[in-house]
Amino acid sequence: MAKPFRFKLQKVLEYREQREEQARADLARAQRAHDDQQRVVRDLEARLAEHEARQGESASDVNMMWLWRQYREALAQDISVARVELSQLELKLQKCRREAIARSRDRKLLEKLKESQARKHHDEEQLREQKENDEMATIRHEPEAL
Repeated sequence: MAKPFRFKLQKVLEYREQREEQARADLARAQRAHDDQQRVVRDLEARLAEHEARQGESASDVNMMWLWRQYREALAQDISVARVELSQLELKLQKCRREAIARSRDRKLLEKLKESQARKHHDEEQLREQKENDEMATIRHEPEAL
């Protein structure tokens, strides 16, 4: 009867799989935050473009002109702050990507080791069984004494 294969580093493999899943979740969160911030930047830029397109409508009064300029400057400042945050989120996204790739590589390395050990175990078990079968055949077919 062949012994079943038991991978001695199975717990380590499971731990690496867990870490890889965690890295994937972190990557997904970072991607969502990045996408959300991109939408914020696009929205602010669209609001600024719309505001500048209506520049001529509010030029009648000095107070309105001052308010118009203040709003434009506030939007421009909001856009620059949002872009800085977007660049920070891009860096975080790249870091999460590298981490996910590294953890995936670690898991795959251990899985390859498990596969090669399983293959070696299977080959050894087949060889052992073949030797047993050959020995039994030899014992059964011994030449009779003359």
